[in-house]
Amino acid sequence: MKFLVTLVLAVSSLSLHAQAPQPSTSLFDGKTLTGWQTINPAFAKKWSVIDGVIVSGDGQQKIPANTYLATTEEYGDFEFRCLFRISGDHKTGLINSGIQYRSLTHGKKIIGYQADIGKGYWGDLYDEHRRGLLVKADTNTLKHILKEDGWNSYIIRCKGKHHQLYINGVKTVDYIEKDPKVPAKGIIAVQIHSGGKAKVEFKNITINAL
Repeated sequence: MKFLVTLVLAVSSLSLHAQAPQPSTSLFDGKTLTGWQTINPAFAKKWSVIDGVIVSGDGQQKIPANTYLATTEEYGDFEFRCLFRISGDHKTGLINSGIQYRSLTHGKKIIGYQADIGKGYWGDLYDEHRRGLLVKADTNTLKHILKEDGWNSYIIRCKGKHHQLYINGVKTVDYIEKDPKVPAKGIIAVQIHSGGKAKVEFKNITINAL
């Protein structure tokens, strides 16, 4: 009986250990862009760190071209979290951003999934330079708590073929990838879209392996 009790306790302990969440890893040290690189070196000066925040654009000048700041590492199954803020005058053009994941580079372009940011696109799942819009977000709940010019949170949860996007804790997309040819691993990148006089900011960027 003593052996049986010991065995049960050991199995229970292993089960609890297996279910324990992995510790999150910071992708941004709050001071430098160490671990990140611009996809197009010509736009390296478009990204900077100001007061502990990754910044692109100033809200005063139009963004001439899409630019991306990407991780130097690749990720497959993960839960990504960050805080973000986008601002700008919509009368000057498109004010838009996004978070790339499981993405690849091709010359000066980036190809892959994008969790969208911006008016009319909040929480959409887009496939940059490949298939276009994959899922239009459900914003019925989100619209009541979204801070359009303020800080919001993004969670991207990706495991196997299953993709889930959350803004401010509200699920906007639940997607199953059906194309086996689409890569299941890649870089993560933040974007500022060409168009209007925009500014985008990111901070508290972490990732958990799943």
